[in-house]
Amino acid sequence: MSRYEQEFVTMFAGLEKQLENIENPRHRKILKNYRLHGLLEVSGRYQELLAPEMTVEHPQYRLHEGGQSIVLDGMAEVTGFYESLVAANALVMWVADQDIAVNDHGFSGEVVFNAFVPAPMLGESAFGNVRAGDDPAEMYLLRRTLAFVWPYDERGRLIGEHVYEDGASREITRPDPADVITAERAAELLAPEIARELP
Repeated sequence: MSRYEQEFVTMFAGLEKQLENIENPRHRKILKNYRLHGLLEVSGRYQELLAPEMTVEHPQYRLHEGGQSIVLDGMAEVTGFYESLVAANALVMWVADQDIAVNDHGFSGEVVFNAFVPAPMLGESAFGNVRAGDDPAEMYLLRRTLAFVWPYDERGRLIGEHVYEDGASREITRPDPADVITAERAAELLAPEIARELP
């Protein structure tokens, strides 16, 4: 078993405790959407998180890291982004130490963000760079602090992700290959959590 599995499967434990103390139905819906979005995303089930019950028809993602900005405007571009992460074997990621504030328009906060990243994606922007010549089977653990601002509509559906990286917080380590959580193992680990959330 990977030394990171416990941290991975309990990534939303703090959020679940926060939900216990939130009575506002709209705020609860937003945070529950965020939790399910995260579980589906890292399980490779991005088509479900982009369904009209969870995400608006024209989402916009704004990703800022390494001094670069990527804007994904519309469902086709957002879907293409997820497809590229699947193709690059870069979907196994998880959050820790979340500090989230929620209101009627969405949530914002700061999180420690962890991801197993293949060597070709270890440029300044893990979301945008793919370096030629690096071994795609060589995995690294990228850990950094991100600020999230995610707006939601009046139905509690995601409008977009606005993500900002604290570049000074970046840490890259080479984990033991036995500790790398594969995409298949991630989906297996999170399947029971997702099943509890879906009707």
